[in-house]
Amino acid sequence: MSEEPYKVLLDDVFEGPMDLLIHLIRKNEVDIYDIPIALITDQYLGCLNLMKSLNIDLAGDFILMAAILAQIKSRMLLPVHEGEDEEDPRMEIARPILEYLEMKSAAEQLAERNLLGDSTFIRQSDIKDFLSDQDDEVISVGLFELIDAFQKILKNISEDQRIDITADKMSVKDKISKLVDIFEDKGSITFEELFSADVLKSDVILTFLAILEMVKLCLVRIAQHTQSGVIRLFYL
Repeated sequence: MSEEPYKVLLDDVFEGPMDLLIHLIRKNEVDIYDIPIALITDQYLGCLNLMKSLNIDLAGDFILMAAILAQIKSRMLLPVHEGEDEEDPRMEIARPILEYLEMKSAAEQLAERNLLGDSTFIRQSDIKDFLSDQDDEVISVGLFELIDAFQKILKNISEDQRIDITADKMSVKDKISKLVDIFEDKGSITFEELFSADVLKSDVILTFLAILEMVKLCLVRIAQHTQSGVIRLFYL
């Protein structure tokens, strides 16, 4: 009997639709008050389609946000009659984004406070040494930064390498086991180093799903150098 397709469930470990919007706004370097709604909507839908193709289970909030963006996009196409003082439709999404950023900033400040016993039974990792040795800023990486990096890997796969006709299929659990062996040996590794030059598309997807699962299991932490853009995974 063939194994059921692996499905990644988005829970509290990963971001929601508002985080995806903020990611796209920052990626395109646009003003929250002047969002190019057509561009952001298209990129948002493209990201949702990619996550669906990877069997990433999307919560209803993602679909609802897509509907809101589509509605705002359609309202932007309507002609504005002279003398009308109608509010910019984009404010319907700009205001919640600003409120969300304020709440997220407050939550991050609370999370930085020392908690009694918060380091108990935590395996030491070289991530602290890495962060302290960096002259430039290093930031934590979320799901959508990983998806961007994943898409770049896919683009580098030649067309004749995109189809896997092998009969043997490795499971996500098996892939995690192999990745653990790599991390046990090296401690940390860059995202790109996890993929060989002649890797098949199926293996790229399997590796990506295994990384997501390891993040959910708190086996790895991911950081990105802001200047070089290099993403590094650390074994915890």
